[in-house]
Amino acid sequence: MASDSCPAVHRDRWHTAAAVVFWVIVWQLVAMALGHGGLFLSTPLQTLRALAVQLPTLDFWHRIGFSTLRILTGFLLAVVCGVVLGAAGARWHTVRVLLGPPMQLIRAMPVASFVILALLWVSSANLSVVVSFTHVLPVIYAGVMGGIADTDAQLLEMARVYRLPLVKRLRYIWLPGVFPSLSESCIAAMGMCWKSGVSAEVIGLPDNCVGDALYRAKITLSTPDVFAWTLVIVLLSALLSAVAARGLRRLKARLCGEVRAV
Repeated sequence: MASDSCPAVHRDRWHTAAAVVFWVIVWQLVAMALGHGGLFLSTPLQTLRALAVQLPTLDFWHRIGFSTLRILTGFLLAVVCGVVLGAAGARWHTVRVLLGPPMQLIRAMPVASFVILALLWVSSANLSVVVSFTHVLPVIYAGVMGGIADTDAQLLEMARVYRLPLVKRLRYIWLPGVFPSLSESCIAAMGMCWKSGVSAEVIGLPDNCVGDALYRAKITLSTPDVFAWTLVIVLLSALLSAVAARGLRRLKARLCGEVRAV
């Protein structure tokens, strides 16, 4: 069965690669049509050249490290708090009712509005931590709540009848039941985390961060640099989402005692 799925997986990858090539060609044609040396829309080659200039510099990697550290800190804090609050909300109706309005408010509030408010409370250097935390928290919270609701009630009843210890309930019933929803929430939240975190940096403008570099490229009309930094943000988001997905799968296999297929 695994061998039958391999050709399909390879075929999907080729289709994805072909789609990427198609849109890169469209990008090139539109940039050429607009002209003006890439002032309004840089070409793919101009973007890659701008990125190649940045890559060897210490300033580039310092900005990447600064933003990544703070955005991931906000993400990890949101995961921990989201799991705890989601479990509490699923267990107690009062908690679920109390947390409903603030979670909905955070989901509905524009990033720019929240960033401006957050600047009144925290320094610009820590702004991306707060913003990424608040925008990831509702996603994780909802994922945990949904996973707990989808857990097999018959297995839980059997565990109560046979008085299965709490640790074993968590490992063999709750974790496998909650994990798929939590995993999807974490992967989706990682992309949101980067978008909201960098948006906060563009508004707050802390020194030596990705958002600051993006803003400086914009005000100097350096369109290739704007596209280069945007490409960096997209790649970092995709890379960290893939790492998170792989890490979560391994964590589930370890905690649930699953055996990986050969």
